[in-house]
Amino acid sequence: MVDGSASRALQQPLHEVTADAAQFVVLGETLEYSTSQPHQFIDITEDVRGVVERAGVAFGQVAVCSTHTTAAIIINENEPLLLNDLARVLSRLAPADDYYEHNDFSIRTVNMTEDECANGHAHCQHVLLGTSETLPVHEGEIQLGQWQRIFLVELDHARPRTIFVQVLGTSAGG
Repeated sequence: MVDGSASRALQQPLHEVTADAAQFVVLGETLEYSTSQPHQFIDITEDVRGVVERAGVAFGQVAVCSTHTTAAIIINENEPLLLNDLARVLSRLAPADDYYEHNDFSIRTVNMTEDECANGHAHCQHVLLGTSETLPVHEGEIQLGQWQRIFLVELDHARPRTIFVQVLGTSAGG
């Protein structure tokens, strides 16, 4: 049964911008990090804000993407106890000591390297979190809530990680 009395969102346009093609900006940057442990949550919000600032985009979007299948990008609160809770939940949902065919090197035949590690759990945890986040940029600012932060989440082991950030939209002059 559909309840027609439910309240509806009030639609108010914040800003409408039209711009010439010459005012359209696309900037991509790579950010590099060295992680130190599994379930490490690295707050990359200020680094992403820096990319948006360098792009000079007033109205548009910023996409933040991990180039790895065992490191995720999420938006959440930077509160240490919550981050501990998130790590514990991930470990419970895809425990490192569970059996994963991906880790059974006696049967696995594809995408193998000489230094291959048993990380099926990290791949499964990644599927739960995701590879990227896309956020609106309004008046040159990433639109995040009061407690929201952008995180790179290491799900495997200490290693270098690469994040690609792409900003697109109209320039401040638009």
